[in-house]
Amino acid sequence: MKRAHLADETAIRIPTRPHPPWPGIEHRLSRRRLFIRHTPSTDPAAEPAVFVHGLGGSAQNWTDLADMLSDRLTVDAIDLPGFGHSAPAPRVTIPALAQDIAAWIIESGRGPVHLAGHSLGGAVSVYLAATRPRLVRSLTLISPAMPFVNPRRSHQSRFVPMLAVPKLALIADRAMRGRTPQQVVDDIILGTWADPTRIHPQRRREAIAEARRRLAVPWNNSAYIQTYRGLLASFLQSFVPGTHSLWRLARQIQAPTLVIWGKQDHVIDVRRAPLTGAAIPDSRLLILNRVGHVAMMEEPQAVARAVAGLLDEVHESDGPGPIKAAADLHSPV
Repeated sequence: MKRAHLADETAIRIPTRPHPPWPGIEHRLSRRRLFIRHTPSTDPAAEPAVFVHGLGGSAQNWTDLADMLSDRLTVDAIDLPGFGHSAPAPRVTIPALAQDIAAWIIESGRGPVHLAGHSLGGAVSVYLAATRPRLVRSLTLISPAMPFVNPRRSHQSRFVPMLAVPKLALIADRAMRGRTPQQVVDDIILGTWADPTRIHPQRRREAIAEARRRLAVPWNNSAYIQTYRGLLASFLQSFVPGTHSLWRLARQIQAPTLVIWGKQDHVIDVRRAPLTGAAIPDSRLLILNRVGHVAMMEEPQAVARAVAGLLDEVHESDGPGPIKAAADLHSPV
């Protein structure tokens, strides 16, 4: 593990104002339908990238970062099943979500890609990079949901016992009926941002519009609860013998990897950061002060410069442009 290199500010785009969420379309894949937002590149030499959001988030979370990197990357930001505009899946596990991302990379014909994952999406990206190395050219992990055993290291730990409650989704639906989209968004920002006052008013309005739409779909709470249970199952697997341990898989990652964490992350403790970096063979680490759980939204410029620095390293080692590699969707995941 080494310290992350931040490229010069001239290596990224610095927008004068926030761009609206990038347009998307629902794609029919061999496994299921997924809604994917496509950020158009501003350079014909831009390379393919796939970004994966965290629990309760959506592809919108990547709007600023994708914009700042559009000179370097053509970003596909995926709405995971049950989130954003994607319909829920019948069963949610980390391996299943990794298979969904692999299906898009292969069936779009754009792999290998520069893969980025946040929180839950980080755990999915660790699994994918370890088990399907030919699909991933570089890996960026932002506060990835790497397993931990001390529940006091996450403010979400108080919700874990509730997962055993029968018909929890129905109870949650009743509780949510009295909450406005504004209240939902403000609670999320309060729990994930180090300084909630830093969110741009436009981004807050966009988040409220998305929360209003999510509250209207019948699977809003059930998708969240089911995915949360799938994530916790991966935590349990990581502390018993088996091939699906995320910590064991992290040690198998071959791609150059950037690990980014907010020092004030109250969802996944920043003490996971050096452990995650140490577990991945070719890693570099960046810890950002006055940043919480969503670094790509709180400090997109610093994150973009770190990603650009990683891309520079990749190019120095294997040359610019995508590397074509055979990839088989039906190989084991």
